[in-house]
Amino acid sequence: MGWLPPEQYVQTIENATVFGCFYFTDTLGRPLGMRSRHDPGFWGWPGGNVERGEHPLETAARECHEETGIDLETACPGLLARPRLLAVMFNGPDEAWPLAKVGFVFDGGELTDDQLAGIVLDPDEHTEWQVRPVAGWLDLMGATEFARLQQVDAARRSGAAVYLPSTVGSEPPPTA
Repeated sequence: MGWLPPEQYVQTIENATVFGCFYFTDTLGRPLGMRSRHDPGFWGWPGGNVERGEHPLETAARECHEETGIDLETACPGLLARPRLLAVMFNGPDEAWPLAKVGFVFDGGELTDDQLAGIVLDPDEHTEWQVRPVAGWLDLMGATEFARLQQVDAARRSGAAVYLPSTVGSEPPPTA
């Protein structure tokens, strides 16, 4: 195939959606998870799909506020000015989702007990939140979700971001 104008070329390649999310823990290092209203077996992190004109960090901050009521400018000063990328995730299209999905997981830091107690979930998206030790999520998550949780937690501890392509099943990545 020869050169095509951009509007024609993009019709010949795989399209993707992009998301941004935050990985939070409590002060004991236990990850925060939120149960999806639409898929009660799915526990994710505050975040969502990038809207036109946004980049993934902006999306993660907007969605975090919408989904939890946490205003990152107040709760975690400096977090948005100095973001720390923990992981880039990739899922190819499958029966459950017709497009590839690329996601950026940012370190949200630690939330205090008071900050956690102040979470106000968007009832259209989530039914509950929990913090548990990493191993404590095994009984609530599918294999892909749990493996990614372990890898993101390890990335936070090591300081080195990880690339996480979907390799187990066809479950969606851990976002809300």
